[in-house]
Amino acid sequence: MDGLSKWNERYNTDEYVYGTEPNQFLRDYITTHQLKGRRVLAIAEGEGRNAVWLATLGFDVEMWDASKVGLEKAERLAISRNVSLQTKQIDLNEADWSQDAYDVVICIFGHFPQHVREKVFAGIQRTLRPGGVFLTEVYSTNQLAYGTGGPQDVSLLYSEEMFHQLEDDFVPLILHEVVVWREEGSLHHGDSSVIQYVGQKR
Repeated sequence: MDGLSKWNERYNTDEYVYGTEPNQFLRDYITTHQLKGRRVLAIAEGEGRNAVWLATLGFDVEMWDASKVGLEKAERLAISRNVSLQTKQIDLNEADWSQDAYDVVICIFGHFPQHVREKVFAGIQRTLRPGGVFLTEVYSTNQLAYGTGGPQDVSLLYSEEMFHQLEDDFVPLILHEVVVWREEGSLHHGDSSVIQYVGQKR
């Protein structure tokens, strides 16, 4: 099964497999910090839980995912919350990142092969406006010991060093590896080793 088929199959259920509430790190940061600008891009956003929540706060949200099934569920969730967002079916390996287009980019548990991750990091640097913020929570390489969610392939997991590579273009506001409790739908449940990162484009 190819990657896209896997995600379409995973999302092809009435259940929101990662839940309908936003990621806790995202919620905590957004509700305690004053962000510059209102235009948000949510990438690898799955069924839309984070994008829809941001839309309820009044952000102008665009979400990308490769899975049409996931995007359709995001649109239904948005309707149920009386908000709107723009959805685009995009393969991040082939994405066209507009220059200086967004104030915030979020990527919650977006795990990619190295060549795609490098394209994603370069794309985020391109598409954020100066002063804009990139926020992500992803599983660390130590997550394999926990087995509470995420890829079982260590090459798809993250280390803090990967984010140090962004420092020419971003000021790191938060960067740490931490063990947190995550209860997000049926697929993320329990203590989890994650990297939390917020960087501000120079």
